[in-house]
Amino acid sequence: MREVKLEELTKKIDPIVEARNSCFLVTATDGTTVNTLTAGWFMLGNNWEKKVAAVFIRPQRHTKKFIDASGRFTLSFFENHNDALMYLGTHSGADVPDKIEKSGLHLTQIDGQPAYEEAKYTLICKAIYVQPVLPENFIDPELPKQMYPDEDYSIQYVAEIEKVYEAE
Repeated sequence: MREVKLEELTKKIDPIVEARNSCFLVTATDGTTVNTLTAGWFMLGNNWEKKVAAVFIRPQRHTKKFIDASGRFTLSFFENHNDALMYLGTHSGADVPDKIEKSGLHLTQIDGQPAYEEAKYTLICKAIYVQPVLPENFIDPELPKQMYPDEDYSIQYVAEIEKVYEAE
């Protein structure tokens, strides 16, 4: 992997197209164990004078505990690894502790954070803001019914993007 300038990020990852058409991995460590989840909702932008990524994690997701413990996580974007992403999205690390190994992806570290050898892009992120998604804050009352039929509203993490890496 080689480091990419933050200014070039949206030339590499289209925040509209990728967020709508692709899945990615959110991965964190508590210092001893690594866990990951497959996600599809994120935003990239500039907020509070920082380059940020925002991800939305449902409270019951096992990986949330790891993000909360460390305050840091990676976002990994792939090409042609849909089977692995599907497997990781349908198995919990709480039930299958070796799910990353079983997915066929190869865990590595970048800047002390968990990453994947197969990832096309990896963003190293540090959480700077967290808030629950609240149903009463939706302007369109149908949207929470559609997106959260079980009322398991996400937690939004806004994270400073510390570094971006691209596969060589």
